[in-house]
Amino acid sequence: MDIAALIAWLVTALGGFYMLGTWIQRGGLRQQQSGTSRLPAPVVFGHFALAAIGLVVWIAHVVADKDALAWTAFGLLLPVALLGFVMLARWIPVYRARATAHGPATDEAPAERHFPVAVVLAHGLFAVVTLVLVLLTALGVGGS
Repeated sequence: MDIAALIAWLVTALGGFYMLGTWIQRGGLRQQQSGTSRLPAPVVFGHFALAAIGLVVWIAHVVADKDALAWTAFGLLLPVALLGFVMLARWIPVYRARATAHGPATDEAPAERHFPVAVVLAHGLFAVVTLVLVLLTALGVGGS
């Protein structure tokens, strides 16, 4: 189950990297001063940093098979999930505005308006699967 969690985490990270790259490329950092982006940079980069650290800890758990590392990775995933829900809640109104707007998104639009819905949904789904698999592994369900 630890390998399944690793695969789910890696797939989740791919979607996250794509969205982070899109957000930066579309001016998310520049939009912090104007308030155009609804995603605060500390939340975006905090989510990314904690998830990356947790992934490294999870890889160490897979290699070393230490329960303490599994629980540490799970502990890191909790604030990652919280920050993810914060960003989702702030992204939904941007998505709704895009859905009701006529024409393509402009440079004046929030950077997160360019996130494909499928990527957002897949990232969230794989994140939930990752969290559950990490918890089950830490609890010792399914063996190592």
